[in-house]
Order: sequence, then C-alpha cells, then structure tokens
Amino acid sequence: MKKVGLIGAYDKTDLILNLSKILTTLGKRVLMIDSTIAQKAKYVVPVINPTASYVTNFEEIDVAVGFHNLKEIENYLGTTELPYDILLVDADTVERIQEFELGKANQNFFVTSFDLYSLKKGLEILAGLPEPIPLTKVLYSLEILKEDDDYLNSLSLGLKVIWDEERIYFPLSNEDMAILMENQRVAKIKFKRLSTPYKDGLIYMVMKILDKTSEGNIRRAIKIIERGV
Repeated sequence: MKKVGLIGAYDKTDLILNLSKILTTLGKRVLMIDSTIAQKAKYVVPVINPTASYVTNFEEIDVAVGFHNLKEIENYLGTTELPYDILLVDADTVERIQEFELGKANQNFFVTSFDLYSLKKGLEILAGLPEPIPLTKVLYSLEILKEDDDYLNSLSLGLKVIWDEERIYFPLSNEDMAILMENQRVAKIKFKRLSTPYKDGLIYMVMKILDKTSEGNIRRAIKIIERGV
C-alpha cells in the first residue's frame, strides 16, 4: 500500500478527486483522506447521512472524513489492514502530517498557489515539522515563471525542506475552475472540457505516484474518463 501526502494550505479537494479518478480507472483501490481543518470533502462529496467521521464511496473512490489517523479508519472499517493500493492524504496541519506519518510516505507533494496566504501558511506548516521531508512542488500559477519558483525558494530558506528538482504546474484558469465547480454541482468527475495543461499536471502527478506506470497508460485512462466509459 502506497501512502501519498498532499500538504499545504491551498484547497486540494478537486485535485485529489481527479487524481483518484485516474488511479481507479487504472485499476487501483484508492482511499482519499481529508484530514484538513475545513474538511471540504464533507461538502463536495455526496453522502447520505454524514457523521463526525465516516468513509463513503464516490465514483469508485473511497473518501474518509473526520479521522485523525489510520488506526481510527481501521477501527471504523473493522479491519487491521486497510484494503487499498493507494492512500491520498490531504493535510494542512503539522498534527495531521505527524498523525498520518507522512514523513514515511512514498511520495509527498507541497501544493500552493502564489497568493501570500497559501504560500506563507503552507510554509508555516512545514516550519513546524520536527524532521525534514522530501517534497515535490505542485504550483498553481497564471504563468510558468522562474521568478515565482525563486520567490518560493527564498521564503523557504532555513526550513527543513528537501525540494525535488521537478516542479509540477497547474494553470489558474477561469475555464478550468468553472468546469470543476460544475462537476461539484452535478456530483460527477468529468475531464472532457478541462484544459490540456491541467490534464498534463494530473498526468505528471500520477506518474510520480505510480513510479513505473507509463505516460501512455495514464493518457489512455484519461480518454476513458472523458468518454464516460
């Protein structure tokens, strides 16, 4: 079972649902864990009778909300071994990063845009970690600018951060945002009208998560999702 952390103050719910959709289409059993303060998944993912903590299924993706660690999820499911290939953990506090042991995760992403709240709050989270962890930057930006990355690097000087050399960019596009909001309203995960740069960002992240899966396999999975098959 692979554990993947998505760390930062930026809203990551739609991103993680879209990654999960690709992974399940590739035949992986996926659990998305929303451990954030806001628990946006509680409002975005349909559930009949939400309680303080629960696991629900949405488009073949299991979604866990309200849990503080994996042991609580195991107890909820009545098992000592979670039946998943991949755990995607959304975390925006030091406590949840530690409770879910993301320092030992197979892959960790730091997700941010370049507004000051997302940047500084995200780095504040990293500053509270007792030990450095490797992180791949996932950057939401209007344009791919070296100056933005340089600014992030300057803000993170002195922090216990091990940045991956690779950076993954997502466009801050009104068109993509409109489609993601429409997906929320109709309670579906659709890719058909998402921009090519957005889908490319998803592909690069899935390649990092799965390590040995080819780009061609991932693009074929996206085609299947686009056809609604």
